[in-house]
Amino acid sequence: MTALTQPRFGATSTLNGRSLLLVIAAGSVMSSISLGVRSTFGIYLDPVVESLQTDRGTYSLAIAIQNLCWGLSQPLAGALADRFGTGRVLAVGGIGYAAALLLISTAQTTGLFIVSAGFLVGIATGAASFSLVLAAVGRMAPPDKAPMALGIVTAMASVGQFVLVPVAQRLLTTVEWRSTVAIMAVVAVTITALAPVVRGNAIDQQGKGPIGPLVTGMSTDATPLRTELRRAAHSRAYLLLNTAFFVCGFHVTFIGTHLVSYAGDVGVSARAATTGLAIIGLFNIVGSLTAGYLGGRMSKTRILSTIYALRAVAITIFLVVPASGASVIVFGAAIGLLWLATVPLTGGIVNGLFGTTHAGTLFGIVFLSHQLGAFIGAWLGGELADRAGSYAPAWWISIGLGVFAAIVHQFIDERPAPPAPAHGLPTGLTPAAGAAAVALIAGTFSVFQPTQAAAAETATPVSGTQDPEAPGPIICALHPVVVD
Repeated sequence: MTALTQPRFGATSTLNGRSLLLVIAAGSVMSSISLGVRSTFGIYLDPVVESLQTDRGTYSLAIAIQNLCWGLSQPLAGALADRFGTGRVLAVGGIGYAAALLLISTAQTTGLFIVSAGFLVGIATGAASFSLVLAAVGRMAPPDKAPMALGIVTAMASVGQFVLVPVAQRLLTTVEWRSTVAIMAVVAVTITALAPVVRGNAIDQQGKGPIGPLVTGMSTDATPLRTELRRAAHSRAYLLLNTAFFVCGFHVTFIGTHLVSYAGDVGVSARAATTGLAIIGLFNIVGSLTAGYLGGRMSKTRILSTIYALRAVAITIFLVVPASGASVIVFGAAIGLLWLATVPLTGGIVNGLFGTTHAGTLFGIVFLSHQLGAFIGAWLGGELADRAGSYAPAWWISIGLGVFAAIVHQFIDERPAPPAPAHGLPTGLTPAAGAAAVALIAGTFSVFQPTQAAAAETATPVSGTQDPEAPGPIICALHPVVVD
């Protein structure tokens, strides 16, 4: 074998002979930028609402569409990366990401904002997603180092949130939100510059293609994608994993989009709220690294069950304690430890069920479920805030879904999925569990819907001073703070 094709399986080499440290570093930076730029959308809500003369429901709809389009495009982007190379897809995604952000900065109407921030950013993010990076790193890393490699890349992805959210907030104090978004577009182009480090398709990245020789004794003929998709459709564990990851999407997108606005409603300063949002990224580094370490030594499903249960506990405590800048920052730290810790564990379960050849596609499908939850979380949060006059309903929904996901993970088997039967239909557990989640959301919504009307009935008008056309006060059901 030549020096070019001879793979080195030392402590810092990938399966196809590249430097594992270089792959992890480049993957970390790309993930950091992709996630960090998206995290800044959580601080644009109020400026955009004021600039475009719209409401929180409309802004939330744009972010919901963004997450749904990201989820819908992710399986396709994963399949293209598996077939034609991760580097090529990421390069195109980085350019599209930047172009969409520039279009947002020119939006003068809510329609253009929804198209650019919703549809275009969502599609571009699917092609420049940390999910593609994780799939590539998971394939390239030696099996014994893959959990920690995935944990490192996931952890470092949050550096972007920790750095870019305060930077964007600082920019908002000196320039308008449009200029801030344009600067983020320049940052997004970096993804394209680093994409060649993870070049190669699924077979190449495993060291079984032209980049590296076959050394494992396995056949170079990959199982057809349609066979693996059918196998996945009949896998109870895979379907339950999709259901549980829906909850993760709801949690992170609702909190990321609405935490700053909620903090303002309960009298917390924008600076403290932004710090809380940034702190999530900092503490996620610890949480993701810990999850990656434990995932190689303990049951991934049990760890995930614990994570979702602790999320429910953290949100409950956050709601019942008096609102303050300190409580928001402490909540950011607590939820940050549990933020993306689910990602390396969920990705590891997918790889354990089906191997890594079609990891991009199969994890992309799981990620679509995540983004369906993100759609509901982003949209419902803003819609409830407008209708009920409080974010409390959405917070309680988050608690219920956390308990639901903790239970679901108790029934997931991490062992390799069995072959699909020659005949028969899929198990259908995902639709049933999905219906249960929708019922939970709808039921909670119906319980809290009368809040605004009740507040209006009990409010005492100020004689001779109240403008009949002025909007009423926003009342938080848990914290008796009235925001004019």
